[in-house]
Amino acid sequence: METKRYTYPKAEKLKSRNLIGDMFTQGKSVSKYPLRLVYVPLDSLEGAPLQMGVSVSKKHFKRAHDRNYFKRVLREAYRHNKHILFDAIDKPYAIMFFYQTKDRLTHQEITEKTVQLFQKFLIQEGFANKAE
Repeated sequence: METKRYTYPKAEKLKSRNLIGDMFTQGKSVSKYPLRLVYVPLDSLEGAPLQMGVSVSKKHFKRAHDRNYFKRVLREAYRHNKHILFDAIDKPYAIMFFYQTKDRLTHQEITEKTVQLFQKFLIQEGFANKAE
């Protein structure tokens, strides 16, 4: 029996400016209001099958502590539900999460939307039989 590890190690953190730039020029996206996921397949496996970053708009949340709170919640939702993606994908991806509303959703609502967003991503990328 394999136990799930709910970690977010350094290898999974999206840091490369070039890669983030590529995501905006040639990446695809999938949305589940108020979350948006922009992603691009990677050529090689650089430590982890997924690299993930988060972003919260300064337009919607002027104060840094509000933005930081939602970034923390997004990372937590990813950390607890990343097994949905890890169990289904067969090639590495770089993904970026965006929180795109000024509505203040609860932690539970964001987690539910994250799961729906991951399932929508898997269907869009052709991993539909593994999305459940």
